[in-house]
Amino acid sequence: MNVMSQQKILVVDDEAQIRELLSVYLQRQGYAVVTAGTSQETMRELKQSPVDLVVLDIGLANEDGLRLLSDIKSAYPNVRVVMLTGMGFVEDLLQEAQQKGADGYVSKVLPLDELLMAIQRVFKPSHAASAV
Repeated sequence: MNVMSQQKILVVDDEAQIRELLSVYLQRQGYAVVTAGTSQETMRELKQSPVDLVVLDIGLANEDGLRLLSDIKSAYPNVRVVMLTGMGFVEDLLQEAQQKGADGYVSKVLPLDELLMAIQRVFKPSHAASAV
């Protein structure tokens, strides 16, 4: 894989262990990573420095990941978002996430390679997206 300018990913999860795990894993894959644990931190981080992709937990503690998805997309329409779900694939949630602009979704119970593949799909040129 050719290394262009390093793509920056914001990992949003209310569980510090998950943020740390994903951060370390994605950095090893060559991405620049920043993290946030709440909606406020997420929006502050996005305001401070642009990112290419947000990995967003759908089930943030005391918050709604789907509402945060809407907030991100309305403020930063070009930012790509991959949703993380700890609940497996709940069809209604996935449809709502897609309607609100999610670019992909991955279950937390799947291996990290699945998340990496979802991220790589999002970063591929758009002509490849139709083959997904």
